Amino acid sequence: MKLKDRIRGYLPVVIDVETSGFNEQTDALLEICAIILGMDEEGSFFAKTTLHYHVEPFKGANIEASAIKFNGIDIDNPFRLAVPEKKALSEIFDHINKELETEECSRAILVGHNAFFDLGFVKAATLRANLKSPFHQFSTIDTVSLSALCCGETVLAKAISKMDIEWDNNEAHSALYDTQKTSELFCQIFNSHKFELKD
Repeated sequence: MKLKDRIRGYLPVVIDVETSGFNEQTDALLEICAIILGMDEEGSFFAKTTLHYHVEPFKGANIEASAIKFNGIDIDNPFRLAVPEKKALSEIFDHINKELETEECSRAILVGHNAFFDLGFVKAATLRANLKSPFHQFSTIDTVSLSALCCGETVLAKAISKMDIEWDNNEAHSALYDTQKTSELFCQIFNSHKFELKD
């Protein structure tokens, strides 16, 4: 089986964002990580390419103090090495588009834990940057639903624990770590539910 045959021609890309609030129109995208998944000869998904960026708040963005306290991001810290939204998304989209061509997939599909939240911020930032997104505009694969089905949990940390995946609370709520763990969760669930294509 080829990757393109597994999910209706879609390329799964795990995304997590850290933001300055809950409103994708007014609040800043501060960090984004994307893990493009591959498939081995056994038909198992694995993390293939990891792309991670700290992002500069767009001009006029609202910064909620409670959100910053929660995710622990110091926006003004020069060691963040933050880049503009357009640079971060352009590089992520370029890698995805190359993989779409390699795998002969039609579109990318965003995989996330509460995926609608991540997709909303990606779409808003894409519009601000005047870019063309490789992602399906509304379809996602949400590991909240997958983990609810497989282990009766919806909170990422609890689902990870139930699935016997290592979890470190001190690393949580960074886009990089949460994307890595969401990727592991997705791969474990999907790889345990393989199927044979029928003509």
